[in-house]
Amino acid sequence: MSHKINLTFDIFSFQQPIVTGIIKKCIQATLDAEGVTADCEINVLVTNDKGIHAINLASRQIDRPTDVLSFPMFQLEPGNPPEDWEEYLDFETDLCPLGDMCISLERAQAQAREFGHSARREVGYLTIHSMLHLLGYDHLDEGPMKAQMRAREEAIAATIPGMSRK
Repeated sequence: MSHKINLTFDIFSFQQPIVTGIIKKCIQATLDAEGVTADCEINVLVTNDKGIHAINLASRQIDRPTDVLSFPMFQLEPGNPPEDWEEYLDFETDLCPLGDMCISLERAQAQAREFGHSARREVGYLTIHSMLHLLGYDHLDEGPMKAQMRAREEAIAATIPGMSRK
């Protein structure tokens, strides 16, 4: 597969090469694990709490920062990608525009400290989480939907070197 990942940083970070690498690995691992057979395009914005707060307020009317936001292009069925992606492809690029994600690097670093693991793992986990949203998963309930999503997140993370809990 040949995916196009449009990665933008609207903040300065010495960690940009590391963050870029883990985001790309996690996107690819998620697409592979979910059996996505189309070439996809994903837009990723890495920002800080102030940036994600503004996006959260504008898009969801929630007046606070968060760790990750996902904006899927399509309503897909979780765990059951389309066999024929033809109807989802952009006719100009021949890619499937899965959607957009926004990650707060500031929030990811704080959560890594809070949860006792590396910032690399937290950024990766948030990327996998967001990718699963783009692929139709959700966690609107605290029951089966959330459990299904958490299980997929952990299973995918386990396939990526450096994504262990510590």
